[in-house]
Amino acid sequence: MKQTIIHERCGICEEEKEQGIHLYKLFICCECERNMIHTEPREEKYHYYLEKLKNMNQPKLYS
Repeated sequence: MKQTIIHERCGICEEEKEQGIHLYKLFICCECERNMIHTEPREEKYHYYLEKLKNMNQPKLYS
């Protein structure tokens, strides 16, 4: 039997990944999740993650 692996686009790094979490409508890969958890609020990347997480409530545009 052939197993199908599903890849989803991470809402943070925008790469196709196999594993991660779904936070509301946003998929976050394991690597980005780990990086976000270990980022201090004073770091520049913290603000990058905040901006990306704002997309969580954006409705998807289907064409």
